Amino acid sequence: MWKILVALPSALFMAMIAQEPAQAPAIPADAVAMQNPVKRSPESLAHAKALYGIDCAMCHGQIGDGKGDVVQELKLKMKDFTDPAVLKGRTDGELFYIIKNGEDNQKMPPEGSRAKDHDIWALVNYLRTLQK
Repeated sequence: MWKILVALPSALFMAMIAQEPAQAPAIPADAVAMQNPVKRSPESLAHAKALYGIDCAMCHGQIGDGKGDVVQELKLKMKDFTDPAVLKGRTDGELFYIIKNGEDNQKMPPEGSRAKDHDIWALVNYLRTLQK
């Protein structure tokens, strides 16, 4: 009995590390299909730029190059939003979903209820302007 109690934690640990890493959950099809209700305007982009500076730039960098202060300190790797290939093929709905719900495989925390949907849609528009 004693041997089982001693061996059990080791066996459970080995079973856990033997598993493949968790895959990122797919973005739901209804989220992918969502249309951005916020029209690009100088006012909405200026508002989104201010929000980006407060909530996003610390990781994603002031110009969206993925070289924010937090990233450099923690030696993380971020996507470079100034590269058109990074957002190519991503719908506005996908970007909205990622900002709202986070992205575990990228360690991005969700905005959740901290941000209004209108603000997140404006951020999506702003992200599109960062591409060179």
